[in-house]
Amino acid sequence: MRARDLAVDYESVSVDSDALAAARLMAEHRLPGLLVLDERGEPRAILPASQMVKVLVPEYVIEDPTLAAVIDEKHADRLGRALAGHSVGECLPRDAPSPPVADPDDTALEVAALMARVRSPLVAVAEKTKDGTHLLGVITAVHLLHELLEASGN
Repeated sequence: MRARDLAVDYESVSVDSDALAAARLMAEHRLPGLLVLDERGEPRAILPASQMVKVLVPEYVIEDPTLAAVIDEKHADRLGRALAGHSVGECLPRDAPSPPVADPDDTALEVAALMARVRSPLVAVAEKTKDGTHLLGVITAVHLLHELLEASGN
């Protein structure tokens, strides 16, 4: 199996996309993360759902988790509003690494090794041309695991 054969269409957003809409997209489709594209449509980052949750939690609660127990449900229910008016780019960590990108001809094992090395739930599959990078799709960890198990007869 080659990366091009494993790649599937997957939800992506741009760095300028609305953060609240991106969070809803993740939640509604139960996605582990989103592929974030730059202004040229090239892979820029992976935005894990856990990072979106982190953006929702006030910094003072992250620093002192005991405060989470004293915030009432009425206020906790309003946490989603923290994303309003923000872009996806603003939700990315400052040191967000480039997303893992597999070559279309990479084998399933090469993709698995890349995914394991960078601990990413997604790997973009893209072809680099003289005009830039052409995204073919994404391979998720769950999809790759399924395919590897199917291939081994398990």
